[in-house]
Amino acid sequence: MMNLYKPVTIGSLTLPGNLFLAPVAGYSNRAFRSICIEQGADFTCTEMVSSEALTRKGVRTELLLPRAENEIRYAVQLFGSEPEVMYRAALLLAPWRPDAVDINCGCPVPKVVKTGAGSALMRSPEKLGRVVAAVVRASNESLGGVPVTVKIRSGWDAASLNYRECGRAAGESGAALVCLHPRTRTQGYAGRSDWFQIADLVSRLAVPVAGSGDLFSPEDAERMFRETRCAAVMFARGAMGNPFIFAAARALLSGDTWRAPIPRERFETAFRQLVLLARDVGEGLACREMRKQFCAYTKGINGGAALRNRLIHADTIEEYQVILDCSPLG
Repeated sequence: MMNLYKPVTIGSLTLPGNLFLAPVAGYSNRAFRSICIEQGADFTCTEMVSSEALTRKGVRTELLLPRAENEIRYAVQLFGSEPEVMYRAALLLAPWRPDAVDINCGCPVPKVVKTGAGSALMRSPEKLGRVVAAVVRASNESLGGVPVTVKIRSGWDAASLNYRECGRAAGESGAALVCLHPRTRTQGYAGRSDWFQIADLVSRLAVPVAGSGDLFSPEDAERMFRETRCAAVMFARGAMGNPFIFAAARALLSGDTWRAPIPRERFETAFRQLVLLARDVGEGLACREMRKQFCAYTKGINGGAALRNRLIHADTIEEYQVILDCSPLG
């Protein structure tokens, strides 16, 4: 069987493998990214960072930027609608020394779209290109020329599928990789993603194309690689509560063996994520934020429903520890 797990070159950056964690608001904080790296993710990205808030020195925004201790290579994702603001925001990333800067042109959330950012940028490929060019210019001036990548959708709606034009505009403006989530903005996360569009974009762009959408198992990743010939896959919802998907996918793609974690190992991983998150945001907030993650970690486990019913009421690390019967970590 052909080895589908392989290195990826993105501009000046060479990554050891092609299994990426997608930036996901509310999930891909550095605690979760750290856990995903432990489990074999080759590249990670921050939650999306507002260019407007960053240029206004927003403290909460700056908390999203630091890399995890084991995060050798990572990207910061920016969102915004104005090229000049995106340029100034990218300049401000220098202290964090990201290995790439990703531009969000795919977020369908109304509060992002109404500002002209996210997937709203796809309504004007020309403006999307100017945003990319501005961030590339900032990278060359203050970030050592790290690659700029772009995440797009199929288009605004079914009547305006323009991923080809947007992908071409991004590439011609200096993007070193384009990731396509083949759903429209109006679809949100409903329906099935159309992987044919990923294959189509791969055939049309000179830069690497990554694929995202409906990747919930190692077999999904294998099928996406075979059907689309994309350079990398980005796990998003499929990694929530299941960071083990990276090691499992790597084994499948490489023809190696892999053993699924037993429930105790799942609990210990989730508990370690809680401890890491508490170091960043404080115990109270971490315990509240991790409730949804623990629900995902316990999905499909015998007695999982009763366990989740207790976990959603946990307010302290000690309570989580007692419920999970975990030994102290960190």
